[in-house]
Amino acid sequence: MALKYVVKKTVFGFDQTKTPKYVARPLPAGTVGYPALCDQVAKVGALASRSMVILVLESLFEVLEENLTNHLSVKLGNFGTLRPSFSSKCQNEENEVNADVLCHRKIIFTPGADFKRVLSNVSVRKSEQR
Repeated sequence: MALKYVVKKTVFGFDQTKTPKYVARPLPAGTVGYPALCDQVAKVGALASRSMVILVLESLFEVLEENLTNHLSVKLGNFGTLRPSFSSKCQNEENEVNADVLCHRKIIFTPGADFKRVLSNVSVRKSEQR
């Protein structure tokens, strides 16, 4: 299996000359939907039915939500770690920094070492699609 890419023409906002550049971008192949994902996990797990997989995942989501909203990072074994974060608008004075200047709440995923290696041996090739 190979990861595919397409070449895209782009102009970067930081480039004062606005000279077009060419960059490689990953070719989007689509999305695996939740039901299909649950079916795949059930097939790999052999002992679990699709409904059991759904029950486990829904329970995991509930626990993740509870921990992340309590500002806890959650380590998921070799898969990686999820942690809550946000960005803040810059202020000129320390006393101007308050909850009103917080923006872009997000969850950051940091893959574990084993999970990072998933793509290390995958080849890369140019796609014929545009």
